[in-house]
Amino acid sequence: MLRWRGLDAVPGDLGRTVVTIGMYDGVHRGHQKLIGAAVARARALGRPCLLLTFDPHPAEVVRPGSHPAILTSLDRKAELVEALGVDAMCVLPFTPDLMRLSPESFTHTVLASTLHASHVVVGENFTYGHRAAGTVATLTAEGRRFGFTVEGVGLASLAEEADEVTISSTYIRACVAAGDMRSATGALGRPHRVDGVVVRGHRRGRQMGYPTANVESAPYTAIPADGVYAGHFVLRDVEGASGARFPAAISVGTNPTFDGTRRTVEAHLIDWDGDLYGEHSGVEFVSRLRGMLRFSGMDELVAAMDQDLLDARALLEL
Repeated sequence: MLRWRGLDAVPGDLGRTVVTIGMYDGVHRGHQKLIGAAVARARALGRPCLLLTFDPHPAEVVRPGSHPAILTSLDRKAELVEALGVDAMCVLPFTPDLMRLSPESFTHTVLASTLHASHVVVGENFTYGHRAAGTVATLTAEGRRFGFTVEGVGLASLAEEADEVTISSTYIRACVAAGDMRSATGALGRPHRVDGVVVRGHRRGRQMGYPTANVESAPYTAIPADGVYAGHFVLRDVEGASGARFPAAISVGTNPTFDGTRRTVEAHLIDWDGDLYGEHSGVEFVSRLRGMLRFSGMDELVAAMDQDLLDARALLEL
């Protein structure tokens, strides 16, 4: 998949495209439905499918200090959308100047002049332009003027007991923050993952017979609620592509038994040992086993970790 950052990097010989627009944070099941529609239309027209996304999250520019937790890094987003059939991804820096563009200016400058859209696929609740004044209806009207058609795709939902929950990044962030990884998985269509680099910690886990990979993630990453989880540890290459996966018991929190103050994500790879320092990695959260507890001492903590490992093995069917 081709990938560019900024409009200046878009190739001049791009040709006509099918464009889908959005943050696509999480690339959840609703996003997958939308991207599927765009890919299908692109294949039918014999044109590349191009996904237009933004960085940083627009909320941080519109309302500084309101940056939401991020479900997928740009590298992970690229990996996921490529697997869905997207041919190119353009990351548009969301700046105050971009925020102030009128809907018509955005359509002309970005979609028509630079990305050469012949068809645009967006969610039915899509808004764009200054003060989010543009809607699917205005985009459709502008498309008639600038030579492209528009398709608005309905939202996806989940049946949750007696109620129907609309799948959204906001809903999934709430699930992750609560440690409800099963609901997050249901909406994402896969386990939530935290990407980062393995860094050196205090090495207490190794002293207790449970060495861990301490994964340091980027700012604003959506980290699950404190606790112990069953999941997987994934090795990634420097470009973000996923490689080998290992079953893991994962701890999230401040290590209260040792009076810690900094939240960490630490994965114990089950039945594996080795040096992972400096490795690009991802930690996938399948299910929460328990909350984070403060223990009276090392022996009590190790006994709890013994049980955590048994519970993780059972849940992961090892």
